[in-house]
Amino acid sequence: MAGRKPFIPTADHRKMVKAMAGYGIPEDDICKIVINPTTNKPVDGKTLRKHFRDELDTGEIIANSKVAESLYRHATQGTGQGAVTAAIFWLKTRARWKETDRLEVTGKDGGPIQKHSITTAEFREIAKNIADEV
Repeated sequence: MAGRKPFIPTADHRKMVKAMAGYGIPEDDICKIVINPTTNKPVDGKTLRKHFRDELDTGEIIANSKVAESLYRHATQGTGQGAVTAAIFWLKTRARWKETDRLEVTGKDGGPIQKHSITTAEFREIAKNIADEV
């Protein structure tokens, strides 16, 4: 009794899997699209990972690189505000880019902020003094 013929991925399969991985499509959904020509059924996750490891690993990297390249071109050539907004959105959500400006609050000499408890009466006195100065 002969076993089932092995799945042999085509160039079209590889291109499709790399693109879908790049777009962030989950592996379970990619499996539904990759049809094994010998069975006419979708491949399972194990088969997908076995035959398309490189495409799954590099698809996202290539897609993010293309978007970053596009954003760089727009930044250096000053064209297409809508495309720039879309590129920024992509890079923040898919490439994990983020804004780097942030406000850090520290205590004296970069140490922790010291907490002091005061009574309600002390608070009212401080507030009264501030109000008197204004």
